[in-house]
Amino acid sequence: MQFDYHNPTQLVFGAGSLARLGELARRYGTRALLVTGGGSVKRSGTFERAFQGLVDAGLSVFECEGVEPNPRISSVRRGAAMAREYGCDLIVALGGGSVMDAAKAIAAAVPYDGDPWDMIVHGQPEPHVPTEALPLITVPTLAATGSEMNCAAVISNAETKEKSFVQAPCLYPRVALLDPELTLSVPRDQTAYGVCDLITHVTESYFNGVGDTPIQDRFAEGVILTAMEYGPKAIADGADLNARAQVQWAATLALNGWVNSGTGVRGYPVHMIEHTVSAYHDITHAAGLAVINPVWMRFAAQTNTAKFVQFAERIFGLQASGPYDMACALAGIDRFEAFLESIGCPTRFAELGIDGSLIETYAKETLRIIHDDQGLLPGRPAMSEADIVDILRAAL
Repeated sequence: MQFDYHNPTQLVFGAGSLARLGELARRYGTRALLVTGGGSVKRSGTFERAFQGLVDAGLSVFECEGVEPNPRISSVRRGAAMAREYGCDLIVALGGGSVMDAAKAIAAAVPYDGDPWDMIVHGQPEPHVPTEALPLITVPTLAATGSEMNCAAVISNAETKEKSFVQAPCLYPRVALLDPELTLSVPRDQTAYGVCDLITHVTESYFNGVGDTPIQDRFAEGVILTAMEYGPKAIADGADLNARAQVQWAATLALNGWVNSGTGVRGYPVHMIEHTVSAYHDITHAAGLAVINPVWMRFAAQTNTAKFVQFAERIFGLQASGPYDMACALAGIDRFEAFLESIGCPTRFAELGIDGSLIETYAKETLRIIHDDQGLLPGRPAMSEADIVDILRAAL
């Protein structure tokens, strides 16, 4: 193992912590652009509490509302223009992963003279990697993406049907303020999708790493087991604050760099394939992950059998005849897929209204956006266009 781990984001966690937003924001600016989504934060009263907290702390506040699920580059451009117009020196993201991702891109777009789409990796020879951004505070209202405490964002382009990522150290939020009370109003289906999303973040690094990372494996397995224990409780009773808190903490740990440090993860192939599919169909990101991940697992288990046997034994308590017991590995994947079904996630594209007519297009587009020196999708194993097509067909 050789790795550098650094996460400069201050984490403030706990029920009632939204009351600290103004105090924390005042350290970084006086004119805040408050980025929000489709209106749920206003219906729940969260927006008013956040807005008033900022104002009471002496900040001027300007709202950029209406960020879409699968946030669009048009919203990033609009938000950056607003921030410049109002002289904002701070961005505050109040919402789910889409809002936080858009806010990151807005923060980097404000000091950048070019088009922010330059920053998004979409097959261009040299994506612009931002080196500066306005200070950002993230206040997630959904436990899912982990975007609150990392330096990456995923943005869509509706005109070109592309969806991809930007990653740069300047995108780390200064503060991630996690108040589990803000997630109490999240509907059952979105709660379930959040559980799927966070588990997929963990399985991507768990299965696509270099191997022989026992401490990281135990971290990853702990996050998965916690999500599988408390996720169904949060889905069954949305008012269960302890379950909500455990799921939110798991979601943050799943993608703040701690679990996968040292794994040498070779890519996030399930995410990259899903990005292409949802760019065409605008489906909920985690719904696409729930469909693709188990199918990809069955493919990857053919070459990484021992890791999937470990997953089956440690997560589901199955007993293998040896480290290369393929039947045990596949049984573990079946159990995982059954778990996703049990919490209400789709496991086939047909459930999302997607047929097989564009499968070859999805595969080509995924590889156009990201590929290694051999033209393969990074992962363990790396995948050809034919491999991606096979996986997508198995997911129909």
